[in-house]
Amino acid sequence: MKMLTAIIKPFKLDAVREALADIGVQGMTVTEVRGFGRQKGHTELYRGAEYTVDLLPKIKLEVALPEDMIDRAVEAIQSAAKTGQIGDGKIFISTLEQTVRIRTGETGDGAV
Repeated sequence: MKMLTAIIKPFKLDAVREALADIGVQGMTVTEVRGFGRQKGHTELYRGAEYTVDLLPKIKLEVALPEDMIDRAVEAIQSAAKTGQIGDGKIFISTLEQTVRIRTGETGDGAV
C-alpha cells in the first residue's frame, strides 16, 4: 500500500477528483491548507493599503492506494491539475505499513 499526497490549486479540485474517479479511486481525504513554495505569495490592495499575502490557499489530497494504481493516479493528477503556471503543486508518495478499517477490522488492501 502507498499513500499519495498531492498539493494542488483549489480551483483544480473537481477536475482532479473526476480524473481519479475515472481510474477507479473510490475515496480520498481533502483538506484546505495554506502554504508557499517558489510562488512566495503576492501583494494585494485592500482599502487603499497594500499588504503581502505570504501563504496561499491550496488543497491537500490524501489517497491510500495499492501499489499497482500509483502510476495511473500520478498521471491522472498531473494531467488534471497542470496549468503550466508556477504553483501547480506537488505529489508525494510514501509507503503505508498497515491499513485497518475500523468498522470491520479488515487490514491491507481490503481496508481501503
